Amino acid sequence: MKLTIKDIAKMADVSPGTVSKIINNTGSIGYKTKEKVMKIIEETGYQPSFSAKSLATKKSNLIGLIYAGEVDVDFNHPFFNQVINAFRKTIGQLGYDILVFSNNQFSKNKEDYLARCKHFQLDGCIVVAGEHIEDSVYELDQSTVPCVGVDIELTGPQSSYVTTDNSKVAAKVVEYFYLHSVKDIAFIGGQRDSVISNIRKDGFIHSMNQFGIKINEEWIKYGNYFEDSGYEAMQAMLTDRPYPKAVFAASDMMALGALKAIKEAGLRVPEDIKLLGCDDIEACRYSDPTLSTVKQDKEKIGKLAAYMLHDLINGNAEPSSILVDPELVIRGSSALVSEKLSIKGS
Repeated sequence: MKLTIKDIAKMADVSPGTVSKIINNTGSIGYKTKEKVMKIIEETGYQPSFSAKSLATKKSNLIGLIYAGEVDVDFNHPFFNQVINAFRKTIGQLGYDILVFSNNQFSKNKEDYLARCKHFQLDGCIVVAGEHIEDSVYELDQSTVPCVGVDIELTGPQSSYVTTDNSKVAAKVVEYFYLHSVKDIAFIGGQRDSVISNIRKDGFIHSMNQFGIKINEEWIKYGNYFEDSGYEAMQAMLTDRPYPKAVFAASDMMALGALKAIKEAGLRVPEDIKLLGCDDIEACRYSDPTLSTVKQDKEKIGKLAAYMLHDLINGNAEPSSILVDPELVIRGSSALVSEKLSIKGS
């Protein structure tokens, strides 16, 4: 029979907490008590469990990774993958392991995220948001479990969040086109009820109004962040003339789909229609022409999420929000004729 920390405590006539402190070398335990407990551990060959090691420190060094809501078709979007890879590497260097949760049924009783955190004695959680977030995410947010959200505003007593400053994303695109005398601009967003996409759409509309550019409602389309939806949205815009002179898609994947539709229609990019995406995924560098984009600093977002969560867990910082500035990256798909030679292949 496998011994437990309670068995060792009973043999030594001490509390389980005392045994845990001796195992973890924490607290002020008398020499004789420590010697007695260590002798029993040695004689019995007791191997402390994970729970025993964490009992005295009250920390498990485990982080929950929550893919909340409907997360972009099995969460295969390159942007999120790169953010999580940066988070995973950084949080590992800080001494934590990751336990991945999904929003599938946790048990027959359908326990929620907060119950899971308590069950696994997690130190904290990173919450990466999709669409249609479950109520249990917000219950977790309002608890005392330290949480950091990526692309979701968490406002609980022990919660912070980090995201790209999405209000600036479309502003950079519209400004670029305006400065190069391009005013017939279309927009392809994510789902109609997508929080992030709607922030970008609102930024697009605000910037168009700010520069006095007329908005064509027929050129505002919606997709789901993936290539097929960008292709279909662009096809719909090309059924009637005049065509837009430029298209801003709220994700690179949709921009690549739009690129395919434009080419199939016998039009040229950027000569006939200029194209800009958002995210700066790796595929942007290998499309033909190479895809201009608004870069989200995925490495920075992932690292910030890790350090913010570590600080919350250790009481080193108050809950906060960080908005990461986007960066406009001009490549072949939106270059001016005079720029094409210098940008080609970048």
